[in-house]
Amino acid sequence: MLKELWSLKGRYKILHLTWFAFFLSFVVWFNLAPLATALQEDLGLEVGQIRTLAICNVALTVPARIIIGMLLDKYGPRITYSLLLIYASIPCLGFALAQNFNQLVISRLALSIVGAGFVIGIRMVAEWFPPKEIGLAEGIYGGWGNFGSAGAAFTLPTVAAVLTMGAGTAINWRVAIALTGIIAAVYGIFYYFNVQDTPSGKVYQKPKRHGGLEVTSQKDFWFLILMNLPLSGVLGVLAWRLSKVGFLSQTQLFMVWSFLIGLYAFQSYKCWDVNKELMTGKKHYPPQDRYEFSQVAILELTYLVNFGSELAVVSMLPAFFEGTFGLSKALAGMIAASYAFMNLAARPGGGLISDTLGSRKMTMTVLTAGMGIGYLIFSSVRGNWWLPLAIALTMMASFFVQAGEGSTFAMVPLIKRRVTGQIAGNVGAYGNVGAVLYLTMFSLLPEGDIGNRIFFQVLGVASLIVAFLCMFYLKEPLGSFAEHHEDEAPDTAPIREKLEVLR
Repeated sequence: MLKELWSLKGRYKILHLTWFAFFLSFVVWFNLAPLATALQEDLGLEVGQIRTLAICNVALTVPARIIIGMLLDKYGPRITYSLLLIYASIPCLGFALAQNFNQLVISRLALSIVGAGFVIGIRMVAEWFPPKEIGLAEGIYGGWGNFGSAGAAFTLPTVAAVLTMGAGTAINWRVAIALTGIIAAVYGIFYYFNVQDTPSGKVYQKPKRHGGLEVTSQKDFWFLILMNLPLSGVLGVLAWRLSKVGFLSQTQLFMVWSFLIGLYAFQSYKCWDVNKELMTGKKHYPPQDRYEFSQVAILELTYLVNFGSELAVVSMLPAFFEGTFGLSKALAGMIAASYAFMNLAARPGGGLISDTLGSRKMTMTVLTAGMGIGYLIFSSVRGNWWLPLAIALTMMASFFVQAGEGSTFAMVPLIKRRVTGQIAGNVGAYGNVGAVLYLTMFSLLPEGDIGNRIFFQVLGVASLIVAFLCMFYLKEPLGSFAEHHEDEAPDTAPIREKLEVLR
């Protein structure tokens, strides 16, 4: 696969077009962090308000990833990704035109939906690559696309400065943010006309019923209901945080909580509706058609600690370097981008290791443990450190974080193919659950070294706990290194691969 990677034909064309779609969605999603201090100065916002906007930036991604996972399994990745990229321009323009904190919050909440784009490409790539190569393919998609956050940190402060042209800071950040949305929309149209959901002759498999995740045992149904609880609960935490900065009154807070309780009840009903034949004993799955939801749950937790921590760290790292080392905004943003810069190699590397080591479970365990140790070491960084050493430590910690992400999604497409979109949506949503929890905790910590130290220590301890769960409870997926997916005929997969390459 490595020799053919730079081909722009067949499945490699799909891979490159799709990771770039993800790249642009991340540029849009993370266009706030590198411009946060300029925005704060221009509108006179408090530190707590900026931190609240960072939380809003990941909030609605939680339900969006669940919903988009369902739409993806029903309509396919081509149209779903295209529409999401076009939609991105609307909240981008709204945020760029905002005149007060409330308008910023509303626009940022709407913009957080764009972060759900990651789920779409997971299914697209899984349709085009066999299990034996899924780790590297998904790692390239996730890692190179994830670099969009670093791309935003590297380029947007400079672009904003160039676009200012003496017109003041308002033009500075506003035009730069608006531009990211416009570019995403244009690419969304291009993407629609240049990809297809599956290779020619291959059927796009869909779940028989939509609205909730299909499980294959009664015990797994109750486990699913339990694991869905944090997806609504974390939005309640966000609502509480918004009430603390005056965006919601006490009455409005209780209204939001009541709505979230109703949302959880509705989601539980839809899961029951999809699985009611199983739960009433009218349907039984043969052994070859079953999967264990406990494996989904563990992957949800791995993504909570790896991608959740990445989202949180990327959101605070530019300000961390600016305040800790007294750097300029542009320089701090570029140095902080070294954390996300590792995505180019680390996430594909995690997938490749998962493909070649022979044990996806052990890969997941070691990388998650390494991430925890890296965060604990990073908690000791102070202003009197040698700056290059701090940068090197940042990149080392980020390697384990992003390689762990690659390892997670090397396993996700192998659990149950016809519901890959929904499983990816659930696992991906837990990444945002982690981000909201981590950022909420960070917003409550004191400013300065003490708050930063506690923040990274919590990240490290949580990662080590999940590494323990991976070691003792995670199982190797069936067919992890097969030449074809479980529902494809063995003799047709190699032929199709060769035809794709020739095309």
